[in-house]
Amino acid sequence: MKQWLLSVAALALAPSLPAEARQSPKAPTEGMVSAADPRAAAAGVEILRAGGSATDAAIATMLALNVVEPQSSGIGGGSYWVRHGTKGTDTIDARETAPMAATPNWFYGPDGRPLSHAEAVPGGRSVGVPGALRGMALAHAQGGRLPWARLFQPAIRLARDGFKLTPRLQTALTRYGGHVDAATRARLTGPDGQVLPLGSIIRNPEQAALLERIAKLGPDSFYVGPQAQKLVTTVNTATRNPSKMTAGDLASYSAKPRPPLCATYRAYRICSMGPSSGGGSTMLSILKLLERFDMGRLGKDSPQAWHLFAEASRLAYADRDMYLGDPDYVRVPLKGLFDPAYIASRSALIAPDRTMASVSPGTPPGAPPRVRAPVSEVPGTTDLVTVDSAGNVAEVTTTVEGSFGSGLSVDGTMLNNELTDFDIVPAKNGDLVANRVEGGKRPRSSMAPTIVYGPDGKVRLAIGAAGGSTIIAQVAKAIIGVIDWKLSAQDAIAQGLLFAPYKVATVEQGTTLEALVPGLQALGETVVVAPMGLKANAIERVGGRWVGAADPRSEGAAIDVTGRTTVIQRVGDKPNRPAE
Repeated sequence: MKQWLLSVAALALAPSLPAEARQSPKAPTEGMVSAADPRAAAAGVEILRAGGSATDAAIATMLALNVVEPQSSGIGGGSYWVRHGTKGTDTIDARETAPMAATPNWFYGPDGRPLSHAEAVPGGRSVGVPGALRGMALAHAQGGRLPWARLFQPAIRLARDGFKLTPRLQTALTRYGGHVDAATRARLTGPDGQVLPLGSIIRNPEQAALLERIAKLGPDSFYVGPQAQKLVTTVNTATRNPSKMTAGDLASYSAKPRPPLCATYRAYRICSMGPSSGGGSTMLSILKLLERFDMGRLGKDSPQAWHLFAEASRLAYADRDMYLGDPDYVRVPLKGLFDPAYIASRSALIAPDRTMASVSPGTPPGAPPRVRAPVSEVPGTTDLVTVDSAGNVAEVTTTVEGSFGSGLSVDGTMLNNELTDFDIVPAKNGDLVANRVEGGKRPRSSMAPTIVYGPDGKVRLAIGAAGGSTIIAQVAKAIIGVIDWKLSAQDAIAQGLLFAPYKVATVEQGTTLEALVPGLQALGETVVVAPMGLKANAIERVGGRWVGAADPRSEGAAIDVTGRTTVIQRVGDKPNRPAE
């Protein structure tokens, strides 16, 4: 497999091999899992203790999240993997795909007009062919040590025996679960129809049985046969927005190895997910645009530093909106976007003492015709990191798109609404947009699972985030925090965020950044202060040992193989909104 290696000097190709060689299970001496829920992190640690690899632990963690965090992820959704092993870095694209019957006007109503995003989400038409399970199977074939069925056991226990309802799930259902189907609502509400109180035991026997079947029969049992037909029937007979998915759409789905997207920042090499995700490219663009500025000298409390971050974000997001899409369907000018001359020309637009009057996409070498596309991505995601005793690393971001996805479920498992990540309107000024709906196509994403290599070539940090289009800014901010501001991964994640994909910059409410608003305004920034749904996880290598980090805004946890949990200083009892 080829690997994109992007640097200021040149665009080079480097080998990329499976992340982990198969090894005989040994008693682990070290290892760690960071995930958005402590029960899921514990599931991954259980697998590490049993001799599993980082890939095995990631799969077990994902399956457990499927049970305890149904509003965010699961086998009814998709994922991106970035892994490190003894022979290099590899990535897996397990993003959902549109049914082959999908056309550019997929989200148009009977009146011939495009649906709003809110109208398009509920029901069957927003459901993409799920990719998460195929991604797990591919990852396991390349880097698993334990048997496939063993990885399912923690999740099966959670679904069968039950788990306690936490504030995050309760809040998600109360605020954002109005579209969930009757079966899901029945599990999470009482006889009076009200959401169950905190601490209530939630059991999901239908999901436990589904996971048991997949554990025994393998992933094909989900994509072909009766289980696949049940999913197809569910989306095609939905009361709202019925789909035209076929059994053939599921049977033909495949997760794809992709070239990792790597760039240098200062003395560090940073590898993330390339297209079909636009997250890694945009995050790396932000860093490259900032590289000429001394962010370390300015520091984390400098209005000027955050102004520069905002300006770099605007330029990077503008190029994302214009050029990023499924590389199997559109020409993505990756090489041109990271051409040294192009980066220099775009960075030159950033002034330390004033804000750009307007921002538009650039024209990188090799760019296709320019047509800007609207963006409608919303939060509905989770992230996890695993490290095993051999030093293998798996960084995975996985999603069902919005909270509880489409609202539909099959055997206790939520189905995604991923197709609303496409641009609903397929044309702009008479030209087709890059991220339009097409049969078999993968919608663009902001997910950016990332591994950072230090100057010594060893893994320094593995990080990812959830939160819709804020994912890009969260990961970029945290990397700057670790590299330039010398923060721990925990403090870098906890650091407030300034999110500025467009003209207005949003400062995260309740953080130290609020004090910088007057200074930002003096630099010409238009600023609002608002809560954000943020959620990140990381593991870093410090002083020869692995140190975990989890977002204090979430219920996340980092647990090592000895059972030691990283102490997280939480921000209040509840998130500002579900950080999915």
